[in-house]
Amino acid sequence: MKRFPWILTLFVVPALALLIALGVWQVQRLAWKEGLISAAEDAAGRPPAPLAEVLTAPNPEFRRALVVCPGLATAPYVELQSIQNGVGGSRLISICRAPDQTQVFLIDRGFVPDTVSARPRVAASTLPLSLLVELRRTPEPSMMSPPPSEGRFYARDSAAIARALRADTPSEFTLFALASTNPELGALQASAPPAAFSNNHLGYALTWFGLAIALSGFYIAMLRRRMIRPTAPDAAPKDRVP
Repeated sequence: MKRFPWILTLFVVPALALLIALGVWQVQRLAWKEGLISAAEDAAGRPPAPLAEVLTAPNPEFRRALVVCPGLATAPYVELQSIQNGVGGSRLISICRAPDQTQVFLIDRGFVPDTVSARPRVAASTLPLSLLVELRRTPEPSMMSPPPSEGRFYARDSAAIARALRADTPSEFTLFALASTNPELGALQASAPPAAFSNNHLGYALTWFGLAIALSGFYIAMLRRRMIRPTAPDAAPKDRVP
C-alpha cells in the first residue's frame, strides 16, 4: 500500500470547506433577498399616507407618501445622468423642505431625454406643491463613479448633491415624484425606477455545492488510485517439454 497523500489532503480539505461555506452563505443570502422582495411588494401595495406618518414605519422604503414641497415647481435642480427604457437623459434632483419635517429631502422630479433641451424655469417661490412620491433608500455612490461636472452628476451622491443645492445633509431616503412637478413640460417624465432585485443566489449556491461535490469526487478517485496497489497478474504456466 502506498503512502497517504498528505499534501493533496491539506489542499483539498480547506478548499472543500471554503466551497461549502460559500454555498451556505448563498443560501442565507437567498432567504434575505426573498424577504427583501416580499417587504418591497408589501410596502408598494399599501395605500399612500402623509410623509410624517410613513416615516414612522419600521422600514418606509418603497412606501408611497403624500408630501408638500413649497416652491418645488421652480426650485433649483441638478441633473443626474441616467438611462430610462434604453434612452439616455437626465433626472432632475431638487430639495424638498416639507413644512412638517425638520430634515430636508432630495426629490427626484423625473427623467428628461437628452434629445430635449427644455428645462423647468428656476425662480424664487414659496407656492406649495402637493405630490405623491415613493421613498427609496439612497445607495452609497461607487468609488468608480466620475466626479460631477458643470452641475451634472454621474452618481446619486446625496451629500454632494445637497451641497450643490446649498442644503444641509439630506435624509437617507430620496423622494421620487409620481406626478409631474411641471405639467407644462411634457418631456419631464415623473416616475420611480423599477425595484431591481436580482435573485440569483440559488444558482450561485448550487454552483458552489456542485464544485464541492466535484472536488470530493476527484479527491476520492485520487485517494483510491494512490492507496490501492494493483494486483499483479498470475504468471503464465511454462510450456512443458515433452
